[in-house]
Amino acid sequence: MCGIAGYVLKNGEARENVVDAMCKSILHRGPDDQGIYMDGPCGIGMRRLSIIDLSTGHQPIPNEDHSLWIVFNGEIYQYRELRETLAKQGHQFRTASDTEVILHLFEQEGVAGINKLRGMFAFAIWNSKTRKLLVVRDRFGKKPLYYADTNEGFYFGSELKCLRTAGVTLELNNEAIRQYFQFSYIPDPLSPYKSIRKLAPGSWLMYDSNNGSVEQGSYWKLPYPAETDTSGTTEAQWRSKIRETFDESVRIRMIADVPLGAFLSGGIDSTSVVASMASNTKDAVKTFSIGFEESEFNELPWAKQVAQQYNTEHHEILVKPNSIELINKLVDSFDEPFGDASAIPTYLVSEFAARHVKVALTGDGGDELFAGYESFFLIDRYRKLDKIPQWMRGAMSKMADQLSYSAYGKNFLRMASRATPLERYFELNYTPFYLRQQLLTPQWMEPADASYINRTFANCLAPNGADILTHALYFEATAKLTGDMLVKVDRMSMANSLEVRCPMLDHKLAELAAQIPPSLKMRNGKGKAILVDAVGDRLPPDLLTRPKKGFGMPLSLWFRGSLKAFLWDHMTNSTLVDRGIASGPFIRQLLEEHDSGRRDNNHWLWTLLMLELWFRKF
Repeated sequence: MCGIAGYVLKNGEARENVVDAMCKSILHRGPDDQGIYMDGPCGIGMRRLSIIDLSTGHQPIPNEDHSLWIVFNGEIYQYRELRETLAKQGHQFRTASDTEVILHLFEQEGVAGINKLRGMFAFAIWNSKTRKLLVVRDRFGKKPLYYADTNEGFYFGSELKCLRTAGVTLELNNEAIRQYFQFSYIPDPLSPYKSIRKLAPGSWLMYDSNNGSVEQGSYWKLPYPAETDTSGTTEAQWRSKIRETFDESVRIRMIADVPLGAFLSGGIDSTSVVASMASNTKDAVKTFSIGFEESEFNELPWAKQVAQQYNTEHHEILVKPNSIELINKLVDSFDEPFGDASAIPTYLVSEFAARHVKVALTGDGGDELFAGYESFFLIDRYRKLDKIPQWMRGAMSKMADQLSYSAYGKNFLRMASRATPLERYFELNYTPFYLRQQLLTPQWMEPADASYINRTFANCLAPNGADILTHALYFEATAKLTGDMLVKVDRMSMANSLEVRCPMLDHKLAELAAQIPPSLKMRNGKGKAILVDAVGDRLPPDLLTRPKKGFGMPLSLWFRGSLKAFLWDHMTNSTLVDRGIASGPFIRQLLEEHDSGRRDNNHWLWTLLMLELWFRKF
């Protein structure tokens, strides 16, 4: 696992000190080594966290005649098989690394070869003959890649701080900030700056320094979820396929030349990963869990039960609410506004695990691929709203508009009055329209109608005519997963120089899951039914009947206690108000409502706090 950075100029020569500074800005991503290659207008570099081929895997790596050079962040899990094939085709290898395999695969097959890679990756290849630079990102966007196509040239890096260090112009992207208010993260391909974008997952980009042109292409797209099963596959066959593919995805992610472990929350997904790991090794699996003093957020007993069943080398830690210093670390690590408060426990468990291992497996992705979220069941529950006639919807909407913001049921009434299921889904699961309307000045409000949603997120929704559940499953597995969940995991783990691998997000398992209809994933009010059927015999029986819990933390209580003064100070002396973005009186109303216990506003307050701190720093 590493961090990569570099740039190519249209005119003139790249400077090594610039690439060096870009790389040093992401030292945390690769504390073990640094390498730079300079060639006229191009300079590429990387920071290395050594996981595989510790002795000879130094990057950048050239091909045989030094016409191609690569910098690579990630892991290719079947690189040994690819290497064997490439060697038979005449390619010569200087290292035992997966990095060199990517380079020779590109040399052999061009961009068509990317689709053969199984893993997580972001890489750049410089062709000294054609003077072109190729950048590529993995299928789900597990590994980040930012870029800027400017008048001077092309810049790229694993984190925004690389491009900031290189001097790329940083004009605020108002559209990105508006979407942040809606989702609490900035969806791909936007960044908080107009000049910088995120390379789309499953895609590549080729920059030609001869004329400054850019060519882009896509090599993979998550299949749309099946609405019905037309394959003729029996339920028993689905279970067998899931179990086999899941175990393989875990097994290939256990390849490492350094200590390896797993995050263990005590939930179905992380427990399934640990159980599969235990069946793939004779050694005790190292597991890591965190808990909180507040009992309703403490899952250590569940994790300990799993650890005892599989005789793991278990490590656990109890977290106390001393988080002001940590909050500032989060702002530094994300580089952009990021409002998912579960970043705190993710950072803490990564920091804890990094004391013992350099690689950890997690259960991320199970809810998205196998319909584990409660929101998917709400879709079915609210299908009856489709029967409301249009005249009644108009009356309900007017009634909602006339109620005071503090009136209970106002948001539900608006949601129920929406004309389409897609509008209702977004209203129900993301920042409510009335909250944004009260909080924001008009120019910072994003539309909430179906035409805007379809236009803006076309790549993250199913085709027109698809069922709303299909739309929701696809949006969660593309936009939300890439822009929120995987950003959180990458930045928090790499801030602690820890590599995290996600077996649930193996693309072969994802393609299999997409073929399985919702009727097999959602049963008797519970999601992931077919996954539990496939691997549930490995899990403690109590775990299968416990209510679903996310990676939660007692932020609501902390905002009324140890973090209250910090929160009030920043929110009542707000840059957001000074910039004409947000309403000072409404921010105070959110604070007072939360303090009194009338409403739990911790999510919205955290979202605002992280944006406020980002503005102050950047």
